[in-house]
Amino acid sequence: MGASLKDVAARAGVSVKTVSNVVNGYTYVAPQTREKVEKALAELDYRPNLSARNLRRGRTGVIALALPELDAPYFAELSRFVIEAAAERGWTVLIDQTDGLADRERQVLQGIREQLIDGLIFSPITVGREELAARTDSTPLVLLGERILDGPTHHVAIDNQRAACEMTEHLISLGHTRIAAIGAQDNPSANTAHLRLAGYRQALEAAGLPYDERLVPATGAYHRADGAALMRRLLELDEPPRAVFCFNDLLALGALRTALAAGLRVPQDVAVAGFDDIEDGRYSTPTLTTVSPDKERIARTAVELLDARIGGAARAGRRAAQTGAPGATEVEADYRLVVRESTAGAAGA
Repeated sequence: MGASLKDVAARAGVSVKTVSNVVNGYTYVAPQTREKVEKALAELDYRPNLSARNLRRGRTGVIALALPELDAPYFAELSRFVIEAAAERGWTVLIDQTDGLADRERQVLQGIREQLIDGLIFSPITVGREELAARTDSTPLVLLGERILDGPTHHVAIDNQRAACEMTEHLISLGHTRIAAIGAQDNPSANTAHLRLAGYRQALEAAGLPYDERLVPATGAYHRADGAALMRRLLELDEPPRAVFCFNDLLALGALRTALAAGLRVPQDVAVAGFDDIEDGRYSTPTLTTVSPDKERIARTAVELLDARIGGAARAGRRAAQTGAPGATEVEADYRLVVRESTAGAAGA
């Protein structure tokens, strides 16, 4: 049987309340007293009973993470970082897949059994500001991914338009003037696709290059097979592109396979770039140039914001925490351009 707060208090010569204050991170404990308690905690190898603590606070110790596709490497990598950050708080993560379907996403917004989870981290594809404003579920919520500005809750995203513009500028800087884009979508709710297309067009315009719709085939999905099929269409043009910017790495890996199967050299005959910096792109042949979002920082920021919102819900009532727009925060996460063999001919940083 493990040591109790009472055991630690007896070892440190302080009250049980003082030990509880130290364990719970309260700041109004004298430094010398805190040092004695921490020494006793270490000597007795004290482990807090997280289940009992959560029960006292009226919490389950479980949060939910709702994502479009669990088998997409970007979301798999992001999930790992969310789980790590949650574990540091003693939380378990319940994962749900929406497939990016509007009905499933609205169902997530309206509640994954409020009594089952303390909070929700959600990466939506189809829902927008209107659905968020109409939300009646009181579970604390943090959004990821699709950029919904001025919403009623915390939101963590990167600047997709600026990142796409920088990638296109990179390809232009290599001397390419006929640059294709794979990943445009006709769906009005496909915010990320629209933002990345806007960044692509912005860079072309700034360089004085024309926008050619034939170089921007639309796709309904972002999988390897889609990238491969669209690359075949591009190579069938009378004047194929000399560079291709794909709106995620899976599309880029599919396009890369098609180019190599057609006997083209990458990047000498055609340069290929992606977005997301998934692990597969670091080991492809050639290695893949990409935009690398700081996935760990995105995950940790989301968990930190959810932690604060859960705490606010406990203090002010869950309804106030969910609808409190004045407390909502838009966090812009970092990203970097990673240049590798598929555009530069040699592995980059």
